[in-house]
Amino acid sequence: MTSADHGEWQPPSVVLQKRDGLWTPRAVSVVSYPEEGNDVCFQVEDGSYWFAHRNECILAAINRFPFSGTFYDIGGGNGFVDLGLQNAGLEVVLIEPGNGARNAVKRGVKNVIRAALGDALIRPHSLDAAGAFDVVEHIKDDVGFLTSIRQLLQPGGRFFCTVPATHALWSDEDIHAGHYRRYSGSSLSETMRQAGFQVEFVTRFFAWLTLPVLLLRALPYRIRGCRAALRGRVEDVKADHRLPGSIAGVVRLFHAGELTHLRRANRIRFGTSLLCVARAPVP
Repeated sequence: MTSADHGEWQPPSVVLQKRDGLWTPRAVSVVSYPEEGNDVCFQVEDGSYWFAHRNECILAAINRFPFSGTFYDIGGGNGFVDLGLQNAGLEVVLIEPGNGARNAVKRGVKNVIRAALGDALIRPHSLDAAGAFDVVEHIKDDVGFLTSIRQLLQPGGRFFCTVPATHALWSDEDIHAGHYRRYSGSSLSETMRQAGFQVEFVTRFFAWLTLPVLLLRALPYRIRGCRAALRGRVEDVKADHRLPGSIAGVVRLFHAGELTHLRRANRIRFGTSLLCVARAPVP
């Protein structure tokens, strides 16, 4: 890994032009994500235990499986992950087609491409490392999407991703979020291999959330049948992302334990999310 370069960063693409702090192509494709999703998340992320712990897990994985060069966060929304990695000393580039790209600039992310991955026309084998955090489940052709990322990575380049875990936890929330699927460890590994990656590490995290999600979301969804969730006010979403004082200390202990496992590359058996580290093969 390298520290952020203080010079002017240039994208590995001939179609991107910088306007108002954003690198943009001529056209941006539509993605399977709620139109208001980034703006809601932008108001929630900074005070959210979920986003904070996911960031810590991602950074722990990157430190355990390091790389040299620039990290490209594909579909990174409002740049919450990117700012965390940037503050940790990495040079980071956000690739995001939605209005989250502008939110990321407001947040202080230095290098932002407002485009879907296919619109950016990045040169093959030009990326040092990449990530896609809670993105792949939004892509109908996940193997094709991951293959396109693998083709952009340099030989041996590392790829990190998180996805929602366990089909039994499927609920209205997945439908509203525009998910096509949830993954098991084996199905995610197989998807990565079909895309040409060499899988190095797969684990679950957010173990303590498994039972609440099952009881409060998945089982009610199964009982009442398929019905799209209606989202509440932003204040209600913020409340969902804050921990009651009565359990905050216990949850922090769970999170600390998960980080210890990740720093040692030990697998966690239960959790509502999966984290995967893979590499583009070396010829």
